[in-house]
Amino acid sequence: MTTTVIRNADLVVAWDASAQQHIYLPDADVAFTGGAISFVGRGYTGEAEEEISGSGLMVMPGLVNIHSHPSSEPMNKGLIDEIGSPGLYNSSLYEFMPIFRADSEAVPSCVRVALSELLLSGVTTVADLSMAHPGWMDLLAESGMRVCIAPMFKSAKWFTKNGHVVEYEWDEAAGEKAMAEALSLIERAEQHESGRLFGMVVPAQIDTCTDTLLKESFQEAEKRGLSWQIHAAQSVVEFHEITRRTGKTPIGWLDSMGLLSDRSIIGHGIFLDDHPSTKWWTDSDMGRLAETGTTVAHCPTVFARRGITLKHFGRYKRAGVNMGLGTDTYPHNMLDEMRLVAYLARTQANDPRSMTTTELFDAATIGGAKALGREDIGRLAAGARADFVLVDVTHPMMRPGRDPVRSLVYAAGDRAVRDVYVDGNKVVADGKVTTMDYHGAAAHLHEAQKRIVEKAPSQDWAHRPVEVSSPPTFRWS
Repeated sequence: MTTTVIRNADLVVAWDASAQQHIYLPDADVAFTGGAISFVGRGYTGEAEEEISGSGLMVMPGLVNIHSHPSSEPMNKGLIDEIGSPGLYNSSLYEFMPIFRADSEAVPSCVRVALSELLLSGVTTVADLSMAHPGWMDLLAESGMRVCIAPMFKSAKWFTKNGHVVEYEWDEAAGEKAMAEALSLIERAEQHESGRLFGMVVPAQIDTCTDTLLKESFQEAEKRGLSWQIHAAQSVVEFHEITRRTGKTPIGWLDSMGLLSDRSIIGHGIFLDDHPSTKWWTDSDMGRLAETGTTVAHCPTVFARRGITLKHFGRYKRAGVNMGLGTDTYPHNMLDEMRLVAYLARTQANDPRSMTTTELFDAATIGGAKALGREDIGRLAAGARADFVLVDVTHPMMRPGRDPVRSLVYAAGDRAVRDVYVDGNKVVADGKVTTMDYHGAAAHLHEAQKRIVEKAPSQDWAHRPVEVSSPPTFRWS
């Protein structure tokens, strides 16, 4: 193994273990040997076979994305940007998203596009919540990323026949079989030769899983030392469905079954019992999340498109809830997502002091790492994995440079990301992905979407042409 040192970086976002927080460390060095960081500090005197000048650069930890759907979401671009079902509280989950699903030929291009965008925005670890598909693990390994493979399984599928009522088609045996297959996939992933794949147990949605499947999956996660994630409190429809079935809120029902813990992740967690759209007679959901150490995976973009948002990031943090971030939809740009987190939190709170950029960056790094049970990612410290991002602090949009992380999040975004390393390997060089053909995959996806659009009316309960279900910005002439 060779040792590389980044010498005299303008700035390092280093980890202070004693204070358990990131700090700015100017004029510092970062050394890594093989896939692990061996030194973070000033005046590195050890041996190094390779030296990189840190002049004009900020070295920061790679971002940790705990909720993403790379195999499907890129297909939706230009189709569901501004549509939701008015009869289903403006969600697009039940009526529109199912009719635009990528086919098997398009899935690899979806994945390559999504993972390329994530890398370009500084993500080095991503949780891929997908239905299993051929070649999945090798495709993830190809990216060079650290990936938490999260094969989803469920007992039912949802559908609507009229645009205002959601129905469920149940097959409990299929759910049990799918869980067994998911666990087998996780075992294979953890043995993958890349050494960068690990697993998470994911019953897909709270309303599509039986209580038996939920409990069994949680037990499997505990037995295997894995995190457990579920989509819950993600729509008004789901909130009412669970209260109708159980007399409890989604969070309350999960807690009553003992499924909330410091390795549990709630995908979205928007509609708590005190949310204005679902005000319930209890007021205990937030406390349940905090007391159990449960993480909320916050992904604002997909909901903001429908006029829906968490109420609000700062409130969850003040209550003691661990927060992580994800890119649930396109674009898979973590820095854009972070900016929106901050703006929505402050507008929802009517208070610019409701959250800090410190809390935001923590959620995108150590908050996500904690949720995944990893102390070796999301921070720059000796012994951590060599997953880091080199940011060009001389980029015009990074200037003036009084507070470089703020400049990155609120101004420059991915335009200032120069290089990205995972396990000490460069996967983005000079702003270009080195591991996958991003442009080729995007071109293939463009052609694939034409097939999906052609088939969409047959998948739609009302058999509407796409020009009706998803009207274009301007009339094509």
